[in-house]
Amino acid sequence: MFKSRWSVTSLAIAICLFMLESASAGYLGIANYRNCGIAEPETICESQVQTHTIMRTRRRVVFDQQQYTCYKTVYDTVVDTKEIDCVKYVNETKVRDINYEVARRVYETKYRTVNYTTTRPVWETKQRVINYTQRRPVWVTKTKQIPYFVIKPVVETKQRVINYSVTKPVYETKTRTHTWNVTRPVWETKQKTINYTVPKTVWETKQRVINYTVRKPVYETKTRTVTQVVRKPVHYTKTVQIKSGHWETEIIECPGPIRRRVVRTPGCWTWDPTCCRRIWVPGSCEIVEIQCPPRQICKRVWVPEICTKEIPCVKYVKETVQKQVPYTSCRWVNEPKQKVCTYRVCKVVPETKQRVVNYRTCRMVTETKSREVPYTVCKLVKENKQRTVNYRTCRLVREQKVRNCSYKALQIVAETKQRVVNYRQCRLVKETKTKQVPYQECKVVKETKTRQECYTVRKPVKYTRTIQVCKRVPRQVPYTVTRCVPRVICEQYPVTVCTPNPCGLLRRSLLRNCCF
Repeated sequence: MFKSRWSVTSLAIAICLFMLESASAGYLGIANYRNCGIAEPETICESQVQTHTIMRTRRRVVFDQQQYTCYKTVYDTVVDTKEIDCVKYVNETKVRDINYEVARRVYETKYRTVNYTTTRPVWETKQRVINYTQRRPVWVTKTKQIPYFVIKPVVETKQRVINYSVTKPVYETKTRTHTWNVTRPVWETKQKTINYTVPKTVWETKQRVINYTVRKPVYETKTRTVTQVVRKPVHYTKTVQIKSGHWETEIIECPGPIRRRVVRTPGCWTWDPTCCRRIWVPGSCEIVEIQCPPRQICKRVWVPEICTKEIPCVKYVKETVQKQVPYTSCRWVNEPKQKVCTYRVCKVVPETKQRVVNYRTCRMVTETKSREVPYTVCKLVKENKQRTVNYRTCRLVREQKVRNCSYKALQIVAETKQRVVNYRQCRLVKETKTKQVPYQECKVVKETKTRQECYTVRKPVKYTRTIQVCKRVPRQVPYTVTRCVPRVICEQYPVTVCTPNPCGLLRRSLLRNCCF
């Protein structure tokens, strides 16, 4: 494989030497190679890109206008005259007497005797003597000497034998009497003074010098060439068709609906020989059809219109423009500086204060109780053993010093005092009393009353009325409609394409084989 590859490489080198002056390398002709390693610039003719123009076909949809005739139905209104028989009812008012019963409530007040028990408090004033102890603090200043040692440790490792015993437990159950005391607390409130130390903050102001570096910008103005693509507007006029129209109002008259109504004919009075009185015989019921008056309907109809209008249009053409743009570059320079910084140091100084604290003293009243408690006694059988343990001893060299310390001692002096306290004791005494409680008893009494009621009787009255009946007669009306029909057309437009250089491609392939 190595021999065949070397032969291919040698053949490529020979072809480059005898047929070509220079081989164009990659990277768009930036670097040229001759004899696989010696750089030589490429000529201008070989580095230029060759182009040519070709025609391409594209399809475009064009809309053509086409008119056609349609028909719509229009209704015409025709009015006819017609006479109809109508009946109207006349109201007649009459009066009649109505008897009704009314239930009236009658309340009667009565009394009943109720026995009840009340408790009356009886207060008694008593006195009792309370013994209390008052403790008074007395401060005494004392001085004592405190010895202390400075110790230097010396560590040594030693061994020792430890004797230890292993025990075996033997358990035995026994019984013993367990006695305990039950105490009942009695609380008393007292006061005492407590000395405590509060840390007090003391601030001290100091100064120090700080070295720091400041980065100072240095600005320089330079110029560079910028290529921009500018779109320039080109104005032209285009004719378009605008579809518009307007609304028209049409009034259509519709005939009224025909309704059916039940009408009763007039009755008459006749003599009834069985009852020996006149009775009213009502008339028969008839169904009459009545035509309601017509109504008018208004509706809006859209009337289309097509108008031609010229509109101004703008198209943008790209244009390349070069201009010099100034820009500012920034360079940072380090500059050492110093500043004096003021800071505060905090020291904590202890401060002694006093405060009075209320505390409660509990005095317990003891009560003794007992019970039998079983317990287990364990007897141990000992077995002696030995083991060697390494341990470290520290020998200290002591130096004794003495310092004097002043302190205040608080001595409490107890004083026993007595005071008499008055207290009130309440005793409740029961008493039985009687009172009269009123209550109301209700009775319902019925009464008969009479009222007059008005009622209305409707009497029919016949009459004749003339009405107009509307009829709708349909007819066909033609109208023209314009529609757009799409049509596809083919057109050609020029396109500029790049033509590859065959010599450059051959040289790139030979150089690629040579370098490998």
